[in-house]
Amino acid sequence: MTELNPRQAALNGAMIRFRIMAIYAGVMSILLWFVSIPTHYFIFKDLYEYLTWISLLHGFTYPIYVFAAFHYCLKAGKSFKSTVLLILAGTLPIASFVAERRALREFNLLK
Repeated sequence: MTELNPRQAALNGAMIRFRIMAIYAGVMSILLWFVSIPTHYFIFKDLYEYLTWISLLHGFTYPIYVFAAFHYCLKAGKSFKSTVLLILAGTLPIASFVAERRALREFNLLK
């Protein structure tokens, strides 16, 4: 078994945290865009009171995604543009899944 140098170990940890938060942000974004918002504005306004947890949870945990994405970009040596795009990917329903897959592909090339 080979030992990782400290830089690679830090990058591995940052990637794991980013992957977890990217998948979480994607799921929460899908719930927000396709369940919470339509229910609130279009479908059943009375039902929305039971779904307010979606927007609250998404709002409180999105900053954790931002920190995880920023930390990964910092450890991976990404450009400012790549960092901003990776952070913004958490705002669209499917984009965080795409960003997570691309980051994992790039991460595997760095090994």
